[in-house]
Amino acid sequence: MNPMGDSIRLRDAVPADSPAIIRLITAAFLEYPGCVMDVEQEEAGLLAPSRAHARFWVLEDQNRIVGCTACRVFENDGGERVLEVKKVYLAASCRGRGQGRHLILHPETYAAELGIVRLVCWSDTRFETAHRAYESAGYTRTGETRALHDLSRSVEYGFEKVL
Repeated sequence: MNPMGDSIRLRDAVPADSPAIIRLITAAFLEYPGCVMDVEQEEAGLLAPSRAHARFWVLEDQNRIVGCTACRVFENDGGERVLEVKKVYLAASCRGRGQGRHLILHPETYAAELGIVRLVCWSDTRFETAHRAYESAGYTRTGETRALHDLSRSVEYGFEKVL
């Protein structure tokens, strides 16, 4: 039985999902003043999401993409392999039912397959609901911030979790 409901499934993204993913993330950006979606200059990886990330998953509800999550693997300064959770977005109409938490937690399965125990993520300072969701899923704020120098003038908080 699917814990999210019978009509909902999480699957690997395919190239044909790109337009729906872009619409989903654009809609999320529109919820926050000053957030700008510029696919060509800043989010070109969304044009081929399954190739631009180690893994990219989409959440479907009745064959409509309503969420996504992705990750990349890198080596930190100490030589440890780390999994970065990226692109966690959920349609506003689907929030409050545990689906966002599922999107945050799903990359942990992939990390475990790779033998990775440290996960990190970055979240725009404006996305306060996302911060609460990460913390609820066991992430802690690192105290670090980074400025992206993008069109949205994004500044992000760092989060991490050790499995």
